[in-house]
Amino acid sequence: MSNPVIDKLLAKTKRSDIPVFRPGDTVRVQVKIKEGDKERLQAFEGVVISKTNGAQASFTVRKISFGQGVERIFPVNSKVIDKVDVLRSSKVRRAKLYYLRALRGKAARLKDVD
Repeated sequence: MSNPVIDKLLAKTKRSDIPVFRPGDTVRVQVKIKEGDKERLQAFEGVVISKTNGAQASFTVRKISFGQGVERIFPVNSKVIDKVDVLRSSKVRRAKLYYLRALRGKAARLKDVD
């Protein structure tokens, strides 16, 4: 059973501008960075390795930066996210791609969907 008060609050904060994507997709997330009194956009581009649904939906993006793996968890309804672009879709057979953490280089490639 759902609570009508919680449903009303979620309806106000729910974002509809984020496209549909799945684990295995390569996305570019435009993140708002505040430096002093200025605000700018910074891109975080990588592979979606997990996605959670529900009231507090989030997704995890992994990229390799200077030879080091970097993961960042983005809440879907966060005000920090400006825009999400899906760059490439890949065929995967898992919902969580945590095994990519142990792979390097060509072994970490995913098959593209045509």
